[in-house]
Amino acid sequence: MGKSVQKISENVSLIASKNTWIEGLAIQQLIKTAQLEGMQRVAGMPDLHPGRGYPIGAAFFTSNKIYPALVGNDIGCGMSLWQTSAKVSKVNLDKLAKKFTHVEQPLDDSWQSVIQSRKAAKNITINGYDHALGTIGGGNHFAEFQAIDEIYNQAVLDELGLNKKHLQLLVHSGSRGLGQSILAAHITKYSHDGLSESDADFAKYMQQHDEAVRFAELNRELIAMRFLEAIRANGNCTLDINHNLVSAKNMDGLNGWLHRKGATPSDKGYVVIPGSRGDHSYLVKPLLVNSNEDGSNQVENGRISLFSLAHGAGRKWQRGECHGRLGHKYKREDLYRTALGSRVVCGNKELLYDEAPQAYKKCETVISDMVEAGLIEVLARLRPVLTFKTNGECSA
Repeated sequence: MGKSVQKISENVSLIASKNTWIEGLAIQQLIKTAQLEGMQRVAGMPDLHPGRGYPIGAAFFTSNKIYPALVGNDIGCGMSLWQTSAKVSKVNLDKLAKKFTHVEQPLDDSWQSVIQSRKAAKNITINGYDHALGTIGGGNHFAEFQAIDEIYNQAVLDELGLNKKHLQLLVHSGSRGLGQSILAAHITKYSHDGLSESDADFAKYMQQHDEAVRFAELNRELIAMRFLEAIRANGNCTLDINHNLVSAKNMDGLNGWLHRKGATPSDKGYVVIPGSRGDHSYLVKPLLVNSNEDGSNQVENGRISLFSLAHGAGRKWQRGECHGRLGHKYKREDLYRTALGSRVVCGNKELLYDEAPQAYKKCETVISDMVEAGLIEVLARLRPVLTFKTNGECSA
């Protein structure tokens, strides 16, 4: 492993170079979480930042016990990348920005047959949250049209069917109110205590969790479909990766549970690591094995990183303080365009400032840390064209 791997303690690692700024509170949360009962190993990613009690941008490996509070309320949150039929050369930003007036309303009756057939295909039986399907939500969730800016491995792009002449669509969202309700029920009964494998509610939580993950995947699919419909384009899903979940994993011969809280799996194939709305995103190939000079293979990289990667650029500033930091420098109108020439649709003033590019780390730094650690190969760089957050007061 490269220089960008720091050993914080015996069972806590941080994938970040000395030059990457990590808030002290996030390190404290990482160390405190490592002290939970049954916790075996903890790994922080270069996008690590403080959360509500637990750090975001980290993976946690436990034995005999799971911690639903570590996964959080947005079970199954993740990223999907779609190749669209819309041509980059035909983009008119002024016209494009006006096409999304209805993408936040619940899907109307014309979508019901699609919703029901896709729910059946994905074995989703819960019915109380269909109104949220196809909606992005608040916070750092988004739908972003992108252009392939730089290609470093054309063969892989050909394999994935990605075409530089056409727009890409990156969707970031999760299980909406369903995940929230699952966590709330657990917290009401158990507070932040975990569930042992022998507990009666262990299997129940995992069943609900797994269904919420599938719900989140369907939500991203329907978001993409309605955004493609809005621009009258077709599209194919290239990849879809969840970064908020807990799953069974064997680490060094020990069966346990791998919690990812804002950590992208490195054992699910190609992934996109997004920057802020004013920064590049990167298509990368996870590297699970290092080759020695003699041709033999080193120990899998996944042992240190817990088979995980950063899930984005990572916040520098806490939500709620961004307007105070930026309000005297930037008017609202200034934030609807970015330094990369892209457009932003965000009718919520607080969210416009909270999600400003200045509130995030440079994605290039996060990527270089993972390259230096031997965790990824960069395949392509993507430039934002239009980022959609909300037309108005978005729901959480």
